[in-house]
Amino acid sequence: MGRQPHRFGLLHWRRMREEAHRVLEILQVSLDLDIPAGHLSAAQQQIVEIARALLQEARVLIMDEPTAPLTQRDVHILFQIVRQLKSRGVGIIYISHRLEEVFEVADRVTVLRDGYRILTADVSSVTREDLIRAMVGRVLDTLFPKEPSGIGPPVLEVRNLTKLPVLRDVSFTVHRGEIVGLGGLVGSGRTTLAQAVFGVSPPDSGDILVDGARVTIRSPAEAARLGLAYIPEDRQQHGLVLPFPVGENLSLAILHRIARWGFVQPDEEEFLAKGLIAQLDIRPPSSRIAASALSGGNQQKVVVGKWLATKPKVLLMDEPTRGIDVGAKAEIHRLMSALAREGMGILLISSELPELLGMCDRILVMHRGRIVGSLVRGEATQERVMALATGIVSV
Repeated sequence: MGRQPHRFGLLHWRRMREEAHRVLEILQVSLDLDIPAGHLSAAQQQIVEIARALLQEARVLIMDEPTAPLTQRDVHILFQIVRQLKSRGVGIIYISHRLEEVFEVADRVTVLRDGYRILTADVSSVTREDLIRAMVGRVLDTLFPKEPSGIGPPVLEVRNLTKLPVLRDVSFTVHRGEIVGLGGLVGSGRTTLAQAVFGVSPPDSGDILVDGARVTIRSPAEAARLGLAYIPEDRQQHGLVLPFPVGENLSLAILHRIARWGFVQPDEEEFLAKGLIAQLDIRPPSSRIAASALSGGNQQKVVVGKWLATKPKVLLMDEPTRGIDVGAKAEIHRLMSALAREGMGILLISSELPELLGMCDRILVMHRGRIVGSLVRGEATQERVMALATGIVSV
């Protein structure tokens, strides 16, 4: 795109395909050149972007959170390509919140905090703890500050829920004060399950009970009225109105509460925003700044705050710490623990096994649209979760 070869004023299709084949051979990957880019997997789309940069004979390649949408297998392929580009003399600026990736692919590391350069060093001369301290400005004792909470009666029960062709006969329970993890490989049906429960895409059959009462949820508005809240996987596409100020985003889910005669009351909206900004430590602490101007971690806090304003009984969180820095990740985890202690039921969907193991009282594992196992906190390990997720065993 932008440098197509021409012949006699027309696109030179044969040469275009030859150049595409050549650059894909350099990357040692095979793609059907006639498939629309929108039909490719996330990993394949990343490869197309890298190939386009190579066709432009780029000497420097900037990669911004390139592994965020990828599976572990795809990440391995991407790292191979990064090493191959490096061997060909391409300079790479690799932006990531995942510290393990820094030690995997980088030669030097620079840490930015609040717009300032805090640290630049050879990767071989720093530890993970050094980077965390530079990123958050303090020693971080634990990324997963899970505290015990009293487990109460069931607050959300799902029985035999089916949403074809993805979900089949799914049943689970979340109790008050409990953090239940939902693990599984990409495509196992985790997000579809959360969206079916929340009414984004209502199920074909099955029962949902809230506080023991059978309910019908056909829309997110109905789910919210029943005390459910949903933090979506993609905060920018589905969680925020990016051009809107922080204050307006925070009040989106409760406009009916702060409106009089069809008009939002600015004083009430500002009072709500100030309280949530302080509670969640949103930076900068302004209700008037556009959500698009915030960092990923602070954008995620705004999404969480929007739903906390509804005072929910159950919080469905889909990849709540994806693409945010380690400090914001720890703050989200602390908030989850605090909400559970106050009696909220939480369903945590995460592709990061350490997050599931560190934060959850129980872990449910999905495989091909079914829950194939349930592990309590003391017995869950990365190996057992992965064995369930890949279909090797079931519990």
